[in-house]
Formats: sequence, structure tokens, C-alpha cells
Amino acid sequence: MMLRSAALFCVFCGMVLAQNTESREGKPGMVYVSVRTEAGDILLEIDKRHAPVTATNFLKYVDAGYYNGGIFHRTVKQDNQPDKRVKIEVIQASALKSHENEFGKIPLERTTKTGLKHLDGTISMARDEADTATSDFFICIGDQPELDFGGKRNPDGQGFAAFGKVIGGMDVVHKIQQSPADGQKLTPPIKIISVDRAVK
Repeated sequence: MMLRSAALFCVFCGMVLAQNTESREGKPGMVYVSVRTEAGDILLEIDKRHAPVTATNFLKYVDAGYYNGGIFHRTVKQDNQPDKRVKIEVIQASALKSHENEFGKIPLERTTKTGLKHLDGTISMARDEADTATSDFFICIGDQPELDFGGKRNPDGQGFAAFGKVIGGMDVVHKIQQSPADGQKLTPPIKIISVDRAVK
């Protein structure tokens, strides 16, 4: 009886240890990134498990410090895209101009492959043609299904590469979106103070 009790106690201790380890390190395959801006802080959960190419590319820019001193330069709202039949709501940021293409263009990880959708708070890569994304990223305000594969925002229908989500600071995202702008250009842009890996 004592042996059985000891074994059960060991199993219980193992479960508690595993839970504590996960709470310190976060979910498997997830990397946490803190974005400090002059408008406030945003905490991101980057999904290396489902979007490994896109997440790894983003983290290269983070680890190299190339987002430090970058800017949120674009706000897209319902009332500032009159030429678009399919409207979206996002804010867009860029790395330092001198390093925005530092690691080259990456293949497009389509949402049909990753399973990640453009929901409220999703972080995704900006692009022109498919397979041209470098360092610019955007954050969704509200669900944006037209940015998924098959969506009509981009004429090629390939969608954009979602690779994580905001888990803290959506109030800051909204604040940036509502900042003064000339059309979609934030005036002045919102400065990024630092972007670093964080412990959840």
C-alpha cells in the first residue's frame, strides 16, 4: 500500500512540475515577443509550430535588433480605403529602413497549410506578390477572413502568412489604429522602441 501511495505521489509531483514548466516556458512551439512602442506595449505569441518559415524569419529580425527604432507607419480603417471593394482593418509596421530586406524574401506559408486564420489580433506578414515578404508585418483589428487563402483582398487569392497573435496590449493596437493619419499613412508614425523575446 505504501509503495502504491508513493508511486501516486510521484505521478502527482510530475504533473505539477510539468504544469509549472509550461507556465514558465509557454506552450510548445510558441515564442513570446514584447513590442515596446511610444504608444504602449504589445505582447505577441509567435507560432513556430504551425508557421515555421514565417515565424523563424520574424524572429531573425527580432534577434538582430532590426525592429528596434522601426515604426508603425500604416493604419487601415473602414473610412480610409475608398478605392478597395474588399475592406480590412489592420496596422502595419516596418523594421529599420537600412535592414528591412536583410534576410531576403521568404516563401508564402498559406493559411490552408498552417491552419492559422486572420482573426482579431492575428499578426501576419505584409507582401506584394506571393513569396515576397521580408520584414513588414501587420496586426488585424477584428476578424479578417479576406486575408486568408481564397480571400479577395489580394487579387491573386493566395492570402497572407499569419504566424501568431496578440495576447496582451490590444488596447495599444486600437490606439495606434486611431492615431492621426494622412490617408493610411500615420502622421507622425508610431516609433518602436524595442522588440525582444519575452517569457510569458
